[in-house]
Amino acid sequence: MAKKTASRSAAKTAVKKKWTGLGAGAKKSSARKTIKSKGRVSAAKKSAPKTATKAATKARPKQRVAISHHREEDFKADGLRAYAKYRDLGIAAASHGLAQAHVIRLQGPCDPDEVSKLHFHDVDFQMVYVLKGWVKTYMEGEGETLMQEGSAWTQPPRIRHMILDYSDDVELLEVILPAEFKTVELKA
Repeated sequence: MAKKTASRSAAKTAVKKKWTGLGAGAKKSSARKTIKSKGRVSAAKKSAPKTATKAATKARPKQRVAISHHREEDFKADGLRAYAKYRDLGIAAASHGLAQAHVIRLQGPCDPDEVSKLHFHDVDFQMVYVLKGWVKTYMEGEGETLMQEGSAWTQPPRIRHMILDYSDDVELLEVILPAEFKTVELKA
């Protein structure tokens, strides 16, 4: 038993040396290192006064944690599309309208007369991920694309698009900013 304790202690010391760079007898510095961000900053952010940035941040209500567990009874036919059921993930409420996320089940079989209508959404951001099945889409400038389980795409603001076809078991995760937005149906 003593051998196991000694080897655990040696293993912990080896891990500490590897991750902290501290060898035998080395001392840890109490000074914090300044890490420079490598992210890009737009010209607008560079020139904006710090007080304006802080004011904009304070204007938004504090977000809260949103946890959503899968429950069949949470899929409701109360969303944008009559041929779909939506499971709200609680993001809109938790973010005070900053964003929304939901799982969409398109109800099969696909009826192109009902489904394939050219439209756009007046949003800041929209992303879709195929959880299950497949969906065939049309997006302005991209043409027709078959999206399968594991496929993801973004739809830039106001891009004209439509669903052309989908499998009977398709499920999509959709994230949109802001939570409330306008959809405009167009004549094809």
